[in-house]
Amino acid sequence: MLFLGFSSGLPLALTAGTLQAWLTVAGVDTKTIGVFALTGLPYTVKFLWAPLMDRYALPLLGRRRGWMLLTQLGLLASIAAMASLSPSENIGLLGALALLVAFLSASQDIAFDAYRADVLRPAERGFGAAVSVTGYRVAMLASGALALVLSDQIGWRATYIVMGMTMTLGIAATLVSPEPGFSGREPLSLARAIRDPLVEFWSRSGAWSLLALIVLYKLGDAFSASLSSTFLLRGLGFSATDVGVVNKGMGLFALLTGAIVGGAMMVRLGLYRSLFLFGILQAVTNLGFFLLALSEQHYLGMVVAIGLENLAGGMGTAAFVALLMALCDHRYTATQFALLSALASIGRVLVGPVAGYWVTEVGWAMFFFTSLIAAFPGLWLLWQLRTALTRLDEPR
Repeated sequence: MLFLGFSSGLPLALTAGTLQAWLTVAGVDTKTIGVFALTGLPYTVKFLWAPLMDRYALPLLGRRRGWMLLTQLGLLASIAAMASLSPSENIGLLGALALLVAFLSASQDIAFDAYRADVLRPAERGFGAAVSVTGYRVAMLASGALALVLSDQIGWRATYIVMGMTMTLGIAATLVSPEPGFSGREPLSLARAIRDPLVEFWSRSGAWSLLALIVLYKLGDAFSASLSSTFLLRGLGFSATDVGVVNKGMGLFALLTGAIVGGAMMVRLGLYRSLFLFGILQAVTNLGFFLLALSEQHYLGMVVAIGLENLAGGMGTAAFVALLMALCDHRYTATQFALLSALASIGRVLVGPVAGYWVTEVGWAMFFFTSLIAAFPGLWLLWQLRTALTRLDEPR
């Protein structure tokens, strides 16, 4: 899970922030750089081709690992191909390759998410999710911050070659990973691979409530995080260095620690109790920012607030990913996980514009108090669904 998570997270920055930096240094005009943001589109719509990966199994390594290996080999080759180009001379071809990398990366995510949900037993889901999230975040650091540092030392082309070669970690992990031990059979046709996952999910009791829970569970956390950097910089007057070191550096460490601790706790607590406990912690730790907003600039207070908020957020993330895995039928894991994860992102996307208007109207203190209130509907739904969620810990 650690190395497969690393392989999943590595390509993202190479078609986003790191590529943007390369284009900027190469003197590409700002309008063209803005157009390159469209290379992130495959991550948003990856559920459109997920049924193909449920329906068809490649000849080698089974239905999940076969697709993982194919996409990883494609990523190694296409990232290396990007390294062979010059932005000033081949901007169109570089853009096409960046889009290809994003497509292959999103496809790898589909296959890996499905494999993780299929291979992990109920008691392993929380810790497996935590470990894979850790690998994913470390990879984003490697292809983001580390790649920028390397570019100053060895140049952009060599940096992209190095990044491409690190995909061999994922390839090796795919080759040695075990096959899932379930007996789920692939859909009999592509039409059924598209239709049956939806029919199966909607046939469940409380399907609407489950979908609402997916949208609402992390809503309070997303509401608070949407303007946290702006609050620290503009609201409290901290320097960009302070915010970078504490919010992005120490905060990431706290997030990963929370994910690992939360995943370990889930082995004993189970899915429902973990979701409820971690959900309460996510809500309560938002009060740290509320208290900061009521006081003057306080460096230690910022450290404590960010540390606790990210620690609880990491625990909640481990439980939430485990929930998505538990909700998938093994016959349609790729499609259902892709759809459920896309649904989960709705809250994060929509709170941004609302948050900006709301903080202007009510101020920072009431804004963060609102983020606490925003967590209550998800907790209430959890309580209502406690029987159904407890059953998800039973092997299927």
